[in-house]
Amino acid sequence: MKASEIREMKAEEIDIKLDEVRDELKNLRFSQVSGQLTDQTRFRALRRDIARMLTIVNQRATEVKGKEA
Repeated sequence: MKASEIREMKAEEIDIKLDEVRDELKNLRFSQVSGQLTDQTRFRALRRDIARMLTIVNQRATEVKGKEA
C-alpha cells in the first residue's frame, strides 16, 4: 500500500485497515511457526504498511496540535 493511498483514507478507515494488517501479520507468524509459510517477503511488506499507516496517523495528530496552539 502506498503512502498516497493511505493519505486519501479517513482516520476511521486507517484504523480498520491497521487492525486488518496486524491480524494478517499475526496469522503469518502462526503459519511460520507451524512450518506452513512459503512467502517470507510478506512479513516485510506488512511491517512496512503498518509503519506507513502509523506515520501518517502521527503526522495528522501533530498537524491538529499545531493548529490548536
